[in-house]
Amino acid sequence: MKALIVGGTGPSGPFLANGLIERGYKVTIFHRGTHEIPEIVPEVEHIHGDPHFRETIEDALGARTFDVVLATYGRIRFVAEALSGKTPCFIAIGGVPSYRGFADPSANFPAGLKVPVPEDAPLVMSEQEQRFSWLIKNTEDVVLNTHPNGVVYRYPYVYGPYQLVPREWCIIRRILDKRHTILLPDGGLSLMTHGYAANLAHAVLLAIDNPTAAAGQIYNCGDEEQLSLRQVCEVICRELNHELKVISVPDSFGTTARAISLNGSVHHSVMDLFKIKTQLGYRDLIPAVEAIAKTAHWYVEHPPERGGEIEQRLQDPFDYAAEDKLIAILQEARERAQALTTHKIERIPHPYPHPKEPNLQRDHRNR
Repeated sequence: MKALIVGGTGPSGPFLANGLIERGYKVTIFHRGTHEIPEIVPEVEHIHGDPHFRETIEDALGARTFDVVLATYGRIRFVAEALSGKTPCFIAIGGVPSYRGFADPSANFPAGLKVPVPEDAPLVMSEQEQRFSWLIKNTEDVVLNTHPNGVVYRYPYVYGPYQLVPREWCIIRRILDKRHTILLPDGGLSLMTHGYAANLAHAVLLAIDNPTAAAGQIYNCGDEEQLSLRQVCEVICRELNHELKVISVPDSFGTTARAISLNGSVHHSVMDLFKIKTQLGYRDLIPAVEAIAKTAHWYVEHPPERGGEIEQRLQDPFDYAAEDKLIAILQEARERAQALTTHKIERIPHPYPHPKEPNLQRDHRNR
């Protein structure tokens, strides 16, 4: 049996390749060849070419056929067309930005996404509405029109090794730099679905294990347990034996603290996993806390270049002097706000009466 992975050197690529090998497939990866990773075992064949254009895809693959194709990279709509009639199982990796309200929360009323977001939630339907999101949605249409038994996965934020925009590095570098504070937008309490690379690869491979159930379907995927940004910070701090005090900064300030939230919004974006769990039996291979810990250690051992391409993508300047000034401003504002409070807020007992003696009309709290 022959399998093709388009891509293969990103976060979930090695887990996909190894999973296919374990299932008895001879694996080929088709990628640009700009970087190789040691996790791809030597028996995997490499085809180097550009998966972004129909002509370069056809030049690279020729008349070859495959029993399974996993399209994780490139312009997948062109990949799908080029492989029409050349595979009985085409699985495409898309993304959750296809949902209306992901990129532009104000596009929905009330603003933001449903919590959680099911696969039949409204999508971006025109290029004028939001071009990037529409392209993802359009690719889904092309895949399923070209391969009626194909499968589409909507990836969330992927964490683990080889992430091109690793939000965890914003936390890890501050720990390595011996910082003791971190600014998080709105306290880091918003929730965004994320998925550990090994868990997402497991979700994709379930379509191969359950071809009849998966045929023609679109699935959300991600970790079963979702942690807030603040909780992610807590997990990394505990794992690296360091304490960072979280300083909440209003997202409306538009500071660089927003960089760590990735999608530029504190609106929740939590995907509904009911469909993949019930149809394909998905469960996390690695619990989220353990997966985040593994990710933290990998980036300690493989730190991105200071000021390099990855940090530029993150748009986190790591400007600690500016952060300290902002923290001082926030502390002053907090003190001024507290000075305006004339009424002391106390915890109110719950409203139901609990009489200490029978047949009393009111209890000892006059309830």
